[in-house]
Amino acid sequence: MKIRSRLLTKVIVFVGVTLIRLLFRTCRLRAVTEVPGCNCYESTGDRRYLYCLWHDQILMTVFSGRPQNMAGLVSGHQDGSYLAEAMKLVGIEAVRGSSKRGGSRAMGEMLQRVRDFHVAITPDGPRGPRHKIKTGIVFLASHSGRGIIPGAYACRRSWTIRGSWTDMMIPWPFTEIHARGGPPIFVPPGIERDELQRYAERLEREMERLEALVVAAASPGRAKSQPERQPASAGDTRAAA
Repeated sequence: MKIRSRLLTKVIVFVGVTLIRLLFRTCRLRAVTEVPGCNCYESTGDRRYLYCLWHDQILMTVFSGRPQNMAGLVSGHQDGSYLAEAMKLVGIEAVRGSSKRGGSRAMGEMLQRVRDFHVAITPDGPRGPRHKIKTGIVFLASHSGRGIIPGAYACRRSWTIRGSWTDMMIPWPFTEIHARGGPPIFVPPGIERDELQRYAERLEREMERLEALVVAAASPGRAKSQPERQPASAGDTRAAA
């Protein structure tokens, strides 16, 4: 059943955001950034980035900390209405649209907003396939000149809400959330379609590398082995969303 009342949508989202905030306040975030000055929860000065994250990790990205100067691409579907309202409550600008519905308009708006905001994009949304990069974020990077920061999240313990094409991870109370951001990937301006795809494949490989690291870090009894790349900075902060 679709809820078309804007007021009822706002009430449902407010209650949901409040409960999720209470849940995340019990969790501990362990964040690693492999290059200094790229953490979305801290000031990056005058630099603005495109943050790439998987759709099933949206809640951990938004509620594990307080993203600074952030805008996000949100589906034009009804489900996107809930996410857009939730983003407003946590201080994130919402740009409605998707790769299939209103995407061109949203992309143009993002090219304007990226001057002042970071932009968070789930390149496997809104309809999948799961954990596959579409070229939209690469196109935006090419036309804006901003670097793409790939990121990944994992929980030591979590619930999984099954979806039609992807799942949604929700951490257990009092668990650890591990996050890792990779080095920025810069895309040359005005590249051809086949080059866009090559950069998308490179970004996907980097996302897979980061996810493997956070999953290993979040696994109980993990080995004390050296990561494949030493982080440039690391943080251990209490979630305060």
